[in-house]
Amino acid sequence: MDAKSPKDLHFYEPAKGHGLKHDPFNAIIAPRPIGWISSRDTEGNVNLAPYSFFNAFCYKPPIIGFSSTNWKDSAANIQETREFVWNLATKDLAQQMNATAAHVARDVSEFNIAGLTAVPGKLVNVPRVAESPVSFECRLTQIIQLQGVNGDKAQAWLTLGEVVAVHIDKAMIKDGVYQTAMARPIVRAGRSGDYFEIKPENMFEMIRPD
Repeated sequence: MDAKSPKDLHFYEPAKGHGLKHDPFNAIIAPRPIGWISSRDTEGNVNLAPYSFFNAFCYKPPIIGFSSTNWKDSAANIQETREFVWNLATKDLAQQMNATAAHVARDVSEFNIAGLTAVPGKLVNVPRVAESPVSFECRLTQIIQLQGVNGDKAQAWLTLGEVVAVHIDKAMIKDGVYQTAMARPIVRAGRSGDYFEIKPENMFEMIRPD
């Protein structure tokens, strides 16, 4: 693309509306990893839900986090028990992952709705998805309510947790290296239901200059 050529730009200020059929924000910030989060409340009810605002934020200690729009069961459970598990969502598990997005009563397990197997954690009292090739057991570090420039609180909460245990299907490891694309993870691509599948043929490598 020639940077000198003039572009016909669509410009908008989010506070005044985007003027399009669908808000482009989450389609532009894409693809995004999926935070497929399992949690348990103090009464033993188990929850499993996907979050499209998810990522890793620190190496040492390893910290991951997800943002929940509105105060949902996952955030409430994690605030109570200070534990959760992240499960890798893959192409093979796409339909089951989508099923766990259903709005159900707190005492209804999404594991059962999606036909998934709940396996007890090793270090946390929260089950992981047995069918998922990778799971992280986490302990809560922070829950932060997000806010705007003007200081007004947003109805969104960022939950951060330290990874204390990792489960990896050995089939995803080759010559001592985890093969990212071998698991065929899926990632969010915006709008109401767009996703990408990560495939080995779509990956490329660049050596960092440092």
